[in-house]
Amino acid sequence: MAWLAGQPNVAAHAKRYAGVKGDLDHFGALNFLQGVLAVLRDAGQAGLVLILDEVETIQRVRSDVRDKSLNALRQLLDEIDAGRFAGLYLLITGTPAFFEGPQGIQRLEPLAQRLHVDFQSEVRFDNPRAVQMRLPAFDLERLCLVGNKVRTIFMQHTPAAARIAQRCDDTYIRDLAHAVTGKLGGKVGIAPRIFLKKLVADVLDRIDQFEDFNPRQHYALTMHEAELSPRERQAMGATDVDEIELAL
Repeated sequence: MAWLAGQPNVAAHAKRYAGVKGDLDHFGALNFLQGVLAVLRDAGQAGLVLILDEVETIQRVRSDVRDKSLNALRQLLDEIDAGRFAGLYLLITGTPAFFEGPQGIQRLEPLAQRLHVDFQSEVRFDNPRAVQMRLPAFDLERLCLVGNKVRTIFMQHTPAAARIAQRCDDTYIRDLAHAVTGKLGGKVGIAPRIFLKKLVADVLDRIDQFEDFNPRQHYALTMHEAELSPRERQAMGATDVDEIELAL
């Protein structure tokens, strides 16, 4: 695992046991990526989606490591643009501070130039073909949409699909979403994790397993501190602004 992660100091006996030689650097890793894309293409697949999630975390590392990471992103974008990785779709996600702040991509001018998009127009006129897209805030409608899609996927893998469709319809999913967000102080943005957990484990699984289970009659939403993240506990327990813990 250390060798795959590109660590420079891997014990020789471990490399002998694994049958590998030398060290894996970013050149070798990108060559391997080309090989994976070739295998996928020859296997009849369209390509590969590579997601680099929460890249804003590089803002919190040492300045030299941060600069090296930003330059690596710039190099990867250039090589994709040059056609070296045919069939690769690269998706980078990050906070607005990473894309616009001084410690993010703005720190490396060539990278900032490649990712710059003018967002002066309304959100509904954003260009989906642009190199950068802004994500609208999560709201109750999107939460219900996610719940509906999860229910649809669940129904595709159970013989009780008709019973689930009847007892966990769109109206019930909306009611559950309202109940979950209400217990979290109306903060929809932090509700998806606990909402989906309750929907699948407490509602869909039970309808699937018990023919006489009806969530409107036999289920009442409860949330215990042990199952909540610190952020969720703050949203649920704070009744006054003085009770909210501030991150310093």
